[in-house]
Amino acid sequence: MALFLRRLVKPALVRRSSSVSLLISNGFSTTSLRQTPPCSIIGAKPCLPLEFFYRSGLGTLIIANANVADMSCLVRLKKKVPVDLVHNDPDDTMVTIGASHGWVASLKDDGILRLHDDLNPVASDTDPKRIQLPPLVTLPHCQTKIVTNVSMSSSSPEDDEDCVVAVKFLGPQLSFCKPAGKSSKPEWTNIKIENPCFYSSRVMFSKKDNMFRIPGSGGHLIGSLDLCEPNDKLKLQCVGFENLPPKLPTPLMDSCCMSQHLVESTSTGETFLVKQYRKTAKIVQGVAQMKTQFLMVFKLDDEGNAVYTQDMGDLTMFLSMSEPFCVPSTSFPGLLPNYVYILDFDETAMVSLVDGFPLVATTGKTDAPYYIPPQNILD
Repeated sequence: MALFLRRLVKPALVRRSSSVSLLISNGFSTTSLRQTPPCSIIGAKPCLPLEFFYRSGLGTLIIANANVADMSCLVRLKKKVPVDLVHNDPDDTMVTIGASHGWVASLKDDGILRLHDDLNPVASDTDPKRIQLPPLVTLPHCQTKIVTNVSMSSSSPEDDEDCVVAVKFLGPQLSFCKPAGKSSKPEWTNIKIENPCFYSSRVMFSKKDNMFRIPGSGGHLIGSLDLCEPNDKLKLQCVGFENLPPKLPTPLMDSCCMSQHLVESTSTGETFLVKQYRKTAKIVQGVAQMKTQFLMVFKLDDEGNAVYTQDMGDLTMFLSMSEPFCVPSTSFPGLLPNYVYILDFDETAMVSLVDGFPLVATTGKTDAPYYIPPQNILD
């Protein structure tokens, strides 16, 4: 373990496009580096003729650019992707379990986790990158069937020797792997978290601190794994909340379930702790569909002080089953500053931090609730 951690240092209106032109037609990064706007995965239309689809299982990727207000105006690329990466079915042998840096992770019944760049709108469809990781190893009294989320330390797991993939499972197990490490045979390194407040938490990678971090239940503890130190236990930090709003909707919050997210802004270097309050909106075929009722965002400093804020400035935040991220809204005209965009299996929402209540919130099944962060456009 110590040796491994030392090595870690190193029917809608659909537009059709044969290139990335439509991805940036509504505004792109104002820096010299051109980037696609953040987008969400809508689906994949089966390729015709149907005989080809049944044989190949491929469809054309449909996305929605986040900086386009009219969500009925979708973009269907000519990019072909495996339909089973987009339309999850519990009865299928492969189910997508998370995403990070534009890569989607899938898990089959064989216990093998795979990384795919198919759903990245600028990645090649003629030469897709698919990385098969070693079979998962289940620690005693743990499970590796239900995944909380996936996080990566960089966007190049195929050729970056220092790229680390972290997988957080429901329960105490947290696993790491270096797909492109110097070792000819990558292996999983597994950690068993002792404190149960982290069992349902999501892991994120802090580029600023070069470590993986996990918020505990309620957000009062944050666990960190420093990649520069040979330690197989989380370093714990207590969080102190300051400047709480004077009039919290306590009755509403008491009737909700709360989840917490750590989100880092690479453009400003700020770290945010988000408390999301959700409530059952309706029950469909025996399954409860949840809806966000209220959101609180705190600016988190290095000492663990979490200061409630209603102003992120120019930033727009994205929460989904992908690793969360922030972007400067002025870099992508059409994005709403100081808003949180939410996408889940049963919900699409937008929350203004001015009051913390959703401006737009709809329920409905989403098969691939992933926000893809801006991607560099190569000329």
